[in-house]
Amino acid sequence: MQSSRWWNTSHPASLGDVIAFLGQGRMGAPMARRLVDAGHKVTTWRRGSGTSAADAVEGAELVITMLSDPAAVREVLTAALPGLRPGATVVEMSTIGPEAVRELRALLPASAGLVDAPVLGSVGPAADGTLTVLAGGDLSACREVLAVFGSVRELGPLGAGAAMKIAVMSALVPAQVLLAETFAYGEAHGVDRDALAGVLSGTPLGTLAERLRVPSAETRYSLAHAAKDLELGAWAGATMATAARARLQEARAAGLGERDLTAIAAHTAVSRTESKAVPLNLPVIPATNGMYSHAVRVGDMLYVSGQAAFDEQGHIVGEGSMTAQAEHVFQVIARILADQGATFGDVAFIRTYLTDMDARAEYGAVRRRYITGTPPASTTVEVSKLFMPGLLLEVDLIVALPG
Repeated sequence: MQSSRWWNTSHPASLGDVIAFLGQGRMGAPMARRLVDAGHKVTTWRRGSGTSAADAVEGAELVITMLSDPAAVREVLTAALPGLRPGATVVEMSTIGPEAVRELRALLPASAGLVDAPVLGSVGPAADGTLTVLAGGDLSACREVLAVFGSVRELGPLGAGAAMKIAVMSALVPAQVLLAETFAYGEAHGVDRDALAGVLSGTPLGTLAERLRVPSAETRYSLAHAAKDLELGAWAGATMATAARARLQEARAAGLGERDLTAIAAHTAVSRTESKAVPLNLPVIPATNGMYSHAVRVGDMLYVSGQAAFDEQGHIVGEGSMTAQAEHVFQVIARILADQGATFGDVAFIRTYLTDMDARAEYGAVRRRYITGTPPASTTVEVSKLFMPGLLLEVDLIVALPG
């Protein structure tokens, strides 16, 4: 067990100390290179590299995380805990929101320091060292290291940086969605795109309008990350951000998640005339046979096809076990819901097909672990067989998406 005597062992990182940098995506890779160029000893790690996160952080005075979302940060830091040096400082630079920062403080041992330091800026500023670092917490162990990335704004106690980042993005992202709709309106009414951008250049929106006028071919800030940032900042009074979030979720569902946020301009123009039915087939769940989509989004409603327990090779998962097959089905459904920013609390209707009604108690025990609180509308029926021999159940849903 770690002792509280380690509380005061943190000290400013020097060039002789090792920095572990977890996350080597679009932002993480150039940021790690900045540290190396500044003379620091850096151990880099990415998921799927074959090296454990615990091995990557072993002996490091500073552990920096730059990952995709709160779930990824929790997963990676949990895996890293066995290798975390007593007295090390974790600098969380992803965009995860203040609630997730508080969860990390509870996750980490008392011996570890924690600083939240998300950044403003994209890939270019990450490489140039011109990011704006929004920092919360005690920076005494990492102030000089953070300065390598750009200008550091010390904003107050732990969580202040994460809250500031979400607040800023809650203005910048909806503004770009609004401008995408502005260009779509202009196009529909014969307004020249360049002329419109020229007029907007004389307003406070000019810089953002220029970005949208010629969308970036390079992904500097992905549309999926923009949608995630607005999901993290969701609150009841955020009407404009809510509308922008729905537009981004629609574009993400259409397969634009890995494109730059500026791709929302072309998507908005096309969506004026195209069907609002958007098929969804996620890479994290088994592929379909090409005759159906796992889900279809129409506006704020999601229709999920019957989900059954088979893997990527088409083999039955949990053959002969209602409990095992039900668990697999609900895990797949959870991934589909999460992709659309939804939870099981957003399910409006669920329909279950069982090959043996006598096994409904086993199915119900699994279902109650996922669907809690007031249950949705529901139908459960017994059928003689399903589309693949050995399947014991199939579940389809209708979901009212948030916002």
